[in-house]
Amino acid sequence: MASISTGTGDDGTTGLFLGGRVSKRDAQVEAGGDLDETVAVLGVARAACQDSELAALVLRLQRELFVCGADLSTNPFHRDRLEPGISLVTSEMVTALETLMDELLEQRPLRPVFIVPGSNQVSAALDHARTVVRRAERHVVAARASGVEVNPQLSTYVNRFSDLLFVLARHAGGEDEPASHD
Repeated sequence: MASISTGTGDDGTTGLFLGGRVSKRDAQVEAGGDLDETVAVLGVARAACQDSELAALVLRLQRELFVCGADLSTNPFHRDRLEPGISLVTSEMVTALETLMDELLEQRPLRPVFIVPGSNQVSAALDHARTVVRRAERHVVAARASGVEVNPQLSTYVNRFSDLLFVLARHAGGEDEPASHD
């Protein structure tokens, strides 16, 4: 059986997609870790989901986050090797999120109040994932500010993704979600 441990990260660095190494403390790596955490939290939501349509959508979104992770963690000298929708976030991916959000909001408009998360396990996990994506977005901004080449479509996608998770959490939470005030 092959070992999962290589020891190459023992020096505090991690490998980039398509070669190269960077410090594990870099904002680029932090953002990638946040995206990975989001995938895991969405897995919690999907595992608890009784609605097969919502579960399928969450799985699709988890897979799209792998595209974001590849795009974000690519060696800047090999970005030309990225494949749209596979390892490169595209404007079409952003548009698809926006269209989905519009459809969901048409089905069920948002209430004009702040919502306290936690009506059920699925909505709580979706809200948790939303907060992790917001952290990822802050780290993406920090990575760009530090000189890392960041695909503008990735930045937009991550921003829209957190909005979509908010809308999905409200759908999963149902009509009984408590407002932040009486």
